Amino acid sequence: MAQDIVPIELGLPQGDVVTLWAPRWREDGEEWEAFLGHEDDLYAFPDAAHLAAFVRTAEEHDLSDHPAWHLVPALSVAELMPDEAHQYDLVGVPELAAEEPDTWTVGELADIVTIVRALADVCELDEVHEVLNSADGFAVLEQGTFPFTGRDGERLWTDMAETISQRWDEVLDALDSVVAVPEVDEVALEKSAEELAAFHAEAAEAAKTGDGEELDVVEDDEEAEAEVAAPVGFWAEVGIDPIKIITDGAEYYTLRCYLDDEPVFLGSEGKIDVAGSPRALAKFLATEDLADNDLTEVSTWSEVATKATDGTLEIEVHTDNTYVLQGLGDDLGEGVDAVDPVQLDLAVELLNDAADWAGDETVTAALNQSESLGWLVSFILAPDPTRLAPSAPFDAEAASWNKLVQNLEDRLTAH
Repeated sequence: MAQDIVPIELGLPQGDVVTLWAPRWREDGEEWEAFLGHEDDLYAFPDAAHLAAFVRTAEEHDLSDHPAWHLVPALSVAELMPDEAHQYDLVGVPELAAEEPDTWTVGELADIVTIVRALADVCELDEVHEVLNSADGFAVLEQGTFPFTGRDGERLWTDMAETISQRWDEVLDALDSVVAVPEVDEVALEKSAEELAAFHAEAAEAAKTGDGEELDVVEDDEEAEAEVAAPVGFWAEVGIDPIKIITDGAEYYTLRCYLDDEPVFLGSEGKIDVAGSPRALAKFLATEDLADNDLTEVSTWSEVATKATDGTLEIEVHTDNTYVLQGLGDDLGEGVDAVDPVQLDLAVELLNDAADWAGDETVTAALNQSESLGWLVSFILAPDPTRLAPSAPFDAEAASWNKLVQNLEDRLTAH
C-alpha cells in the first residue's frame, strides 16, 4: 500500500530541519518504510525552500522508488512545509517528560517516540532502540494516559522520565550522526526561495487584514428574531441527547450528554444501556433502577425521570445524533471514493465518545495518523490536494475499523 509521503520537521540540537517521511507501505508482498536520504545519510534541510529545490532536481535517493514519488516534485514549497501534526521537538523531550502525564503530554510524547523508532529502524540506530527499550513506559505511550494511572502507573512514568533525563542525549547524538545536508541546485533554490518568501508575505498580509479590518456583518432582523423565538425542545433544554446507533445487525437507542465537554452515556462502568426502539427506551427509563447510572449525575436528570415515570417522555432523535455504522467497514475496504465522509465523521465521533467515556484508549491509538487506518480516515475526513491519496488494498484498514465497531457493540447492553 502506497501511503502519503509526508513532510516532517525534526527539532534537533543543530536546529529545526525538514525532511520527508514515507510511512509504512506494502509493495510486492513486502512492507517498507523510508525517509529522504541515501545510503547511511538522512537528508535534512533548513527550510522547505531547500527541500523543494532538492526534490525537484535530485535523482538518486532512497525515496525515488516509492510508488507515489512521481507526485512529489510537482508540489509547491507551501505544500512541502510540515503541518503542526508533523513537527517533532526532539530536543524538548526531557522537558515534556518532566510534566504530568495528561492526555496532551502523553500524546505528544507518543508521536515523538513513534517517529524516533521509525528513524532508528530505517537508519539502523541500535543505540536508539537500546534507550527506548530500557524503560517499559516507552512501549505503552500509544495507549494514552491509562497505563500511567495509579501507583504502578506513576512508577512507570517516573522510570521513563528518569531514563529520558539520563539518556536522551544518546538518542539525539545518534540522530545527529546520520543527518546530512545535501547540496541543492542553485537555480532551483533561487526559485523555491522566492516561492517561500511570497508565501510568507501573503500570510503576513492576510494576518494583517484579519487583525486590522472590521468586517461588516449584516443580519436579517426578522430571521434573528425567529431564531431566538424558535422552541428548542425538551431534550435541548435538559442538555441530553437521544441517539440512534445503526449497526449491521440492529438499531439501538440510548442517551448521551456532555459534561465539561466530556461525553457521558446512559450506562455505567463502560457499558452503554440501549433499547431496540424509542418506546422501549422510554419504558426502560421509567421502570429500571438507575441509581448507579452515570447520567443521573446530570443536574437535569430528574426532569427526564419525571417525564419517563408519568409516560409523557418522547424519544426524538435528531439527524446529527444518528450514527450509521452499517456497511462502513466494507466501504473503507473499497477505498476513499466509496466512503460517505459525513457518515464516517459521525461514526468516528461515536467511537471516540464511547471510548473516552469508558477510559479506553484503543480508538485513539487506531485512529492516530501514524497508523494506516488513521491515515485513511484522516484523508477522507480532511481532503487536501497537497496530500498523496492512499491506494489499495485496504483490507487491513477495514479489519481494524471493524474491530473498533465490534468493541463498541460489545459495550452495548440491550434492554
